Amino acid sequence: MTAAEQQAWEFWIDRGGTFTDVIGLRPDGTLVAHKLLSENPEAYRDAAVQGIRDLLGLEPGAPIPQGRIGAVKMGTTVATNALLERKGERTLLVTTRGFRDALKIGYQARPKIFARHIVKPEILYERVIEIGERVRADGTVECEPDLAEAGAALERARPTASPRSRSCSCTPIVIRRTKSALPRSPARSASRRYPRATRFRR
Repeated sequence: MTAAEQQAWEFWIDRGGTFTDVIGLRPDGTLVAHKLLSENPEAYRDAAVQGIRDLLGLEPGAPIPQGRIGAVKMGTTVATNALLERKGERTLLVTTRGFRDALKIGYQARPKIFARHIVKPEILYERVIEIGERVRADGTVECEPDLAEAGAALERARPTASPRSRSCSCTPIVIRRTKSALPRSPARSASRRYPRATRFRR
């Protein structure tokens, strides 16, 4: 371990829907905990960053000194909470033609096999667009998607979409081949909105 690494803090952060907990490991090896509201726009933009700044003792507006942080590891339950509470954004599902009901059918699992009243979970997506394309099990593209068809279908969905609507796709070929059709539509791929980040799954 270098001298610089010995003088750096490490942070472990758990960001929940209500509170964000920050555990800091000081350079001397001692631990310190900090809790703050996950959403407090009047005071700060991001709870995790603010928690780090508070533990480092930085003044408002002061930059985080280079080399003061050795590692940041973060986990979050925000996405899980949104799924459980059904508070996520409206979703348009784009999938292969013939697979409209694939997610609804699922795996035919029956936790209570003798139950006479089956309560199915609520579907997360609001509408479905089917695209004529096909990919074989070995990854071979059997049928390329029709971009004009995809673009027209997305345009028809435009009047009912909110400005922050997202689309999701079941097959990689749909994602790759329809990129040129998506920007003109209000529905955008969520993977383009959120860059890949290192997270610890709970």
